[in-house]
Formats: sequence, structure tokens, C-alpha cells
Amino acid sequence: MNSVFTSVPLVPEISLHLAGPDRGLFDGGAFHSDRPPPFWEFAWAGGQGLARYVLDHPEVVRGRRVLDLATGSGLVAIAAARAGAAEVAASDSDPDAVVAAHRNARENEVALAAEMVQPDVVLVGDAFYTARVAEQMAATLHRARRAGSRVLVGDADRGFLPARLFERVTQYTVPVPRALEEVEVLVAVIWEMRNTMLSSTNNL
Repeated sequence: MNSVFTSVPLVPEISLHLAGPDRGLFDGGAFHSDRPPPFWEFAWAGGQGLARYVLDHPEVVRGRRVLDLATGSGLVAIAAARAGAAEVAASDSDPDAVVAAHRNARENEVALAAEMVQPDVVLVGDAFYTARVAEQMAATLHRARRAGSRVLVGDADRGFLPARLFERVTQYTVPVPRALEEVEVLVAVIWEMRNTMLSSTNNL
């Protein structure tokens, strides 16, 4: 897909290579079951909210090792780097997203690490969009929390976030493309994972 290098509505300090405002997720290409659609060509509302929160509260990441899971475009990772994180890594199940995240990071004059074993902070934007993905992500985040990482999530009420595991921090009203979301604004809620000690991820 052709992309446009443009500022992010809620986070104008950061610009990304994104699909145009009149493009939806499945517009302009054929996708196959073994290759996911290009989620990384869009600045999703939850990620925008989380990036805004990190930039507005840099003490959350300053001097810390930060992992951005399900990074997509790399927006949240770039925000963490801009906010003074000691090191930031971006991870995604789609290799094309990781490539896009590093490209966007370079364009914003920050660097991302290739990987990270034990982060101090884990950030996740818009990763609870299906029941199966949400279950897998909740288990991953629970393990990170038990290992000592602080976990923050940005979610635009996709319907699958296990809210009982989180505490609500704040929310943002986020401008979004109608072609993508069928509305012009969404509310992105920032959540922090509770310090729970569940005996098994089967309880998630």
C-alpha cells in the first residue's frame, strides 16, 4: 500500500507513514489467511491514547526499559523513546509491522532495540480486538506483571479487554478516520494491570 507521512491527530509531535484518511483496513489489496492485513498502516485510537499518556506523563517510562507489544506502526514505542526511556523495543506478530515501526522511529529520530528480555514497563495499544487474541495477550501481560513489569494498556472499547485485571487510569477522545472506524471519534481508555497473583493463566 502507498502511505503518507503525516502527523498523528492526538499526538502531533509524532509523524508516521500511514494509509490515507479515506482508506479502510481492507481497501486496496487482497489479503490471505497466512498474512495479516496491514494494521501497522493505521494509528489506532488505543495506541494514540497510550502514546499521549506516555508523553504527558514521561515519569512512567523515563530511564526505564520499555517494551511496546503489538507495536503496529510503532507509535507508542516512539512516544516512550521521546519521553526519555532508557531503551525501547517494539514487538509484533507481523514482521512487516516491526519493519514499519523501525522505519517510523528513524523518521522521528529515535532508535528502537531489536528485542528485550525483561522490560521495566510493558505498553500495549489496541491489542484486545478478538476473543482469541485478547486471551493470549492477557496471559502474556499477566506473566510480565508477575515478573515485575508495570503494564499499561490503551483500549478503545473493542469489547474483549478483561477489565477485572486492570485499573482505569484516564481516557482521551481520539479523532479517527471514518473510513476506518465508521465514526469520527473514539474514546481511548488507559488501563494499568493490577498487581494480582493468580495461580494460573487459566483464570484469565
